[in-house]
Amino acid sequence: MKLSKFSDYAVRVCLYLGAHQGRAVPISEIARAHDVSHGNLMKVVQILVESGFLKSIRGRSGGVRLARSAADIRLGQIVRQMEGDDRLVDCSSCILQNNCGVVAALFQAKVAFYQALDKHSLADAILASGKTLPILQAAAESAPAANAGSDL
Repeated sequence: MKLSKFSDYAVRVCLYLGAHQGRAVPISEIARAHDVSHGNLMKVVQILVESGFLKSIRGRSGGVRLARSAADIRLGQIVRQMEGDDRLVDCSSCILQNNCGVVAALFQAKVAFYQALDKHSLADAILASGKTLPILQAAAESAPAANAGSDL
């Protein structure tokens, strides 16, 4: 199964914030650290804030932070939120119109996929490799200075 860019970015944002739980992080910092578009991250962050994964802090020292601890957020929850609950295939133009075993098999695969992701928290993902946390923490220090702009 291939994840959309939005899911990829959502997981990256949450991992980054999980490694920086003690402070509000500007979106521009996350964009620089991961070398991704600030505009795309703004959209992703908005969805994550609206769905309760992140808190937005406004003002000079503002940014975003996790709404709960990294141990309480499951990877499956994030991906499910970003991907939605649509079918994996569109059967509307198929001559079989849901009269085959593919739809059921794909549904079972999707359920198994999310069950596997639900076994892992953000904290698990951050601590799975001894290198992940130091890399994410160092990214804040090595990222170039922020451009002028508005962050949440």
